[in-house]
Amino acid sequence: MVERKYITYNQVHKLCQRAAPQILSEIKPHLMIAIGGGGYVPARILRSFLKTPGSANIPIQAIGLSLYEKLANHEGPEEGAGHTVTRTQWLDFSAVKNSDMVGKNILIVDEVDDTRTTLQYAVQELEKDCKEAARKLGRPGEETRFSVFVLHNKGKPKKGALPEELMTQGRYLAAETVDDVWCCYPWEATDIDEHDRLAAEAEKAEAEKAQAQQNGN
Repeated sequence: MVERKYITYNQVHKLCQRAAPQILSEIKPHLMIAIGGGGYVPARILRSFLKTPGSANIPIQAIGLSLYEKLANHEGPEEGAGHTVTRTQWLDFSAVKNSDMVGKNILIVDEVDDTRTTLQYAVQELEKDCKEAARKLGRPGEETRFSVFVLHNKGKPKKGALPEELMTQGRYLAAETVDDVWCCYPWEATDIDEHDRLAAEAEKAEAEKAQAQQNGN
């Protein structure tokens, strides 16, 4: 059975709060692009912590990508990774507001970096679209800098890959690295009270385990 990690809204809020100073100082985003559906809530929470006095809110755009498929004959929340990323919603680069993305710092937000396949697709396709938009605007040499923020990175080998410069220049940020577990987010819960109870139960068990290890030392 796959181990589950239950995450509460409060924990998501604090992960975004903790990551915000580094994002502001190192990435300095002009725009966020949330990958639906898991990136919507973190992006909105993060925006509150990225707002600086006298500045406007950072705009949030949305794209929809699907990789996971419901497991057959399985009643739990777990899904299996498919083989192909499906584009369900994308940006309209013919719109003036999206053409203005050229030359900007853009932060892609998702909830979890599992196989990295979805993030690879998002970065590759958005980079292509921005280069084409720059060419049409007569600004072919203007670079659009993409960065990535996720709440959780699963510490395991990845199927997908992100550009080396993105990884080495501090433009990839995971608020927390976890084992290869199934992350259960609160916006997926149909019974939020039960979800929070399971999260609290797991948190208590982890604290007791840590205390036992400390006493053993």
